[in-house]
Amino acid sequence: MALDDKTLGELRDIAARYPEKRSGLLPMLHLVQSEQGKVTPQAIEVCADILEISPAEVNGVATFYTMYKRHAVGDFHVGVCTNTLCAVMGGDQIFARLKEHLEIGNDEVAAKRQGDQYSVSLEHVECNAACDYAPVVMVNWEFMDNQTPESAVQMVESLRAGHDVKSTRGPKLCTWREAERVLAGFPDGRVYEGPTAGPASLAGLEIARERGWKAPEAPAPAAVEAPKEGQAHG
Repeated sequence: MALDDKTLGELRDIAARYPEKRSGLLPMLHLVQSEQGKVTPQAIEVCADILEISPAEVNGVATFYTMYKRHAVGDFHVGVCTNTLCAVMGGDQIFARLKEHLEIGNDEVAAKRQGDQYSVSLEHVECNAACDYAPVVMVNWEFMDNQTPESAVQMVESLRAGHDVKSTRGPKLCTWREAERVLAGFPDGRVYEGPTAGPASLAGLEIARERGWKAPEAPAPAAVEAPKEGQAHG
């Protein structure tokens, strides 16, 4: 699907947000993914033209970050953390179970069955910075905490059937393309749905409050004496 005039205008608007317009490349790539489902050769050329950089520079960014896809993903992209802590807590088993259940490998899209409303893809991902809720699964970049192999299977089946699924610390899950548009800087009005931090994340803060612990105060800056008349600066 070619980029339409509305999307081209939004890409230019993103570039105009920044003093150096090339700084807009990351959200611009999210926007083209929301429209085309992936980063296409056309999108690379368009972004390069708007930002006045080479297509090779755009391609280098698009291939460096795993959040940018050169092939289509599912309506719901499921990422299972297989980094050390999540793996020890069961992430490897979750990933293996989902691969078996969906009959796909890493970074592949499961076949859409008769009766499925939405498609699902699967990827193992690096640390999601949510070790306090390990093992963690992400769906379209929203957290699904403390998962098990069976709860993960139930979740993907609910998503395929079109049922509403809420993230454990955020809003109801939207489709991957809808999430990509939000990451491009176009809010969907759901930012305050659900909690942003849970008890496990706040445990250290609660202990500090109970015990009266406070961060050390920064020392006052040393006074600088003004030079006397006739005294050289330096």
